[in-house]
Amino acid sequence: MNRRNSILRLLIILFTSHLTLLTSTAQKLSISKTTVDVGKTGYEVPVTATFELRNKGLKSLHITDVKADCGCTRVDYPKNGIGMGDRFTISLTYDARQMGHFQKQVAVYSNATKKPVYLKMKGVVVEEVKDYSATYPYDFDGLLANINELEFDDVNKGDRPQLEIDLMNNTEGTLQPNLMHLPKYLAATCTPERLAPNRQGKMVVTLLSEQINDYGLTQSTVYLARQLGDKVNSEIELPVSVVLLPDVTDVARDVAPQIQLTSEVLNLGRQDGKNVKSGVINIANSGRAELNIQSLQMFTGGMKVTLSKRLLQPGETTKLKVSVDRDELLRQRTRPRVLMITNDPQRPKVVISINVK
Repeated sequence: MNRRNSILRLLIILFTSHLTLLTSTAQKLSISKTTVDVGKTGYEVPVTATFELRNKGLKSLHITDVKADCGCTRVDYPKNGIGMGDRFTISLTYDARQMGHFQKQVAVYSNATKKPVYLKMKGVVVEEVKDYSATYPYDFDGLLANINELEFDDVNKGDRPQLEIDLMNNTEGTLQPNLMHLPKYLAATCTPERLAPNRQGKMVVTLLSEQINDYGLTQSTVYLARQLGDKVNSEIELPVSVVLLPDVTDVARDVAPQIQLTSEVLNLGRQDGKNVKSGVINIANSGRAELNIQSLQMFTGGMKVTLSKRLLQPGETTKLKVSVDRDELLRQRTRPRVLMITNDPQRPKVVISINVK
């Protein structure tokens, strides 16, 4: 019985070790997408698909060979070793010398996996590609739009403002555009509900401000999808921001607080090659009552703000310090700004723009 148990334990250990080895091997090379849809391209206008990969192994990765399924596809890949944890790209370029839909594949051989990794690109070659970039500069996976963020500014409680998104179907199939992950304070309708290829439409987004509890800045993210049930991803992300103004009592100016700033634009240039930069704006109360900076918020990530005082008596001043991570800020889609909500009846909302070079 003991011999039997020992053999059983040995078999379990061997199986677990083999499974661990297979798992670690499979994780040595990660790929963000194995298939890239490049959309439309003109006849004899080469088109490129770029694949993002990462070496997750414990040693340098070397690509030993690449094999395309036809001579019409050129492959660009790193010829030298790729260090542990390093990210790299492989590009496939199709010469587009045949009309119609295409799908091209390349096999990538490396010391990271025993079997080759297959990368695919697909799209369609048409006689002429129309340029919609002027009217629809933003591409949500083939569903083109005229804006890439939703901003509801200076909203009072009970208002129901609307924003319109102009849409264009730049795919070969019929789409059913919709906004996914809508918060309770947003509603959206699309006209028409279905968009045929090369047809235009309109998405109307309504803000239900009575559903927002907090004054100041409220932010969320929705996703502009081509079809109902599409998976969310960063490529179809649509940031949403709402500035809800407080109810300000109509107080005579001569007995009210009054906010003053040295500047409402903070320019932060590249100084001494540092990535983290900071600047200061002085804030004063030139009124005759206590100034209350009730809310201090940022429209984007990559920023940090500190305020010495939030309650300023008449004649008092304070400093607003803004620090930014330049690289992170430049990756943000929304314009970098700082929002202050005050009890100044003339200026309940103050926005400071941040410019980074």
